[in-house]
Amino acid sequence: MSCIFCKIAAGELGTKFIYESDDIVAFRDLNPQAPQHILIIPREHIEKVSDLQEKHLNIAGKLLLAAQKIAQKENLAEDGFRLVINNGKNAGQEVMHIHMHLLGGRKMNWPPG
Repeated sequence: MSCIFCKIAAGELGTKFIYESDDIVAFRDLNPQAPQHILIIPREHIEKVSDLQEKHLNIAGKLLLAAQKIAQKENLAEDGFRLVINNGKNAGQEVMHIHMHLLGGRKMNWPPG
């Protein structure tokens, strides 16, 4: 498999996980856009939100619950954090494996850009 996130999720690249379950892993972004920038991915390869199906309801929910747990662990829950999922190249998705960005540690502006 040539997907970098599949390799990370499988533990092939030695990436340090800050959260891990049977279905989800999370790790720090190499190009952070906020003081806290964490990527949350399913172990299952799903390219983008547009590819989600009814059978993925459980995994979609687990992504959100993982974000909640990570935000609490990283002391972001009280002050707030932002979750971002880009869908496709025009939206800024660089890796074609569904992933959620958890951003925090500073005030977020709106609109995001």
